[in-house]
Amino acid sequence: MPISIKTVPELDAMRTAGRLASEVLDFITPHVVAGITTAELDRLCHDYMVDVQGTVPAPLNYCPPGYQPYPKSICTSVNHQVCHGIPGDRVLKAGDIVNLDITVIKDGWHGDTSRMFVVGEPSIAARRLCETAYECLWLGIDQVRPGARLGDIAHAIQRHAEGRGFSIVREFCGHGIGRRFHEEPQILHYGKPGTGEVLLPGMTFTIEPMLNAGRREIREMADGWTIVTKDHSLSAQWEHTVCVTDTGVEVLTVSGASPARPAH
Repeated sequence: MPISIKTVPELDAMRTAGRLASEVLDFITPHVVAGITTAELDRLCHDYMVDVQGTVPAPLNYCPPGYQPYPKSICTSVNHQVCHGIPGDRVLKAGDIVNLDITVIKDGWHGDTSRMFVVGEPSIAARRLCETAYECLWLGIDQVRPGARLGDIAHAIQRHAEGRGFSIVREFCGHGIGRRFHEEPQILHYGKPGTGEVLLPGMTFTIEPMLNAGRREIREMADGWTIVTKDHSLSAQWEHTVCVTDTGVEVLTVSGASPARPAH
């Protein structure tokens, strides 16, 4: 499938979808506290998307080839869960770290973003992991401009993560996005600069590095969706949807309470 180049009106629609996805995270932030279940976080986000925003939760019943339909409206990945954690009866406790991954559909267009949350006071190691993953996200975003290559994004992320002693999950990557949840190209978070597709204005894709505190190896849980670290080490991920502009990059998944970019 060729890489989709979005028109000006299509980019406007994606800005709206991206902002709305980010606003779900703004909404849920005060609820991410010790004592709440991940199922309750899912219910709150679902109701906000459907009843307040008029958006469709893209993950709900999403069914790529080889998978069972995803049963919930958001992904909640706690501690050593890397991605695609299914909300359930797990109760968050002080010291947990959790990634909430939100994708909404508005007027046929997708907005996809995720943030890390810390419950109570995490360990110094957990906070450092989350902060480094966020720095990696923005170092990747900083590489996006016309004429750059996908490998430039990958290399910037890998160099920073491994330089801090963390490993990069290689089985999952960012992706093109638009009318479809997952489009071309694939956005790896490891690789060599100067390699891969050349970036052109109008390309839209996610950058979503997943960093492990231990080894990079992962495994899939019996539910067919939840991915965890093989060595049970902590994992952290942040995600934005971006657009290549004529002069650089625009982050589409921003809203009033989006975390500030790091000072790296």
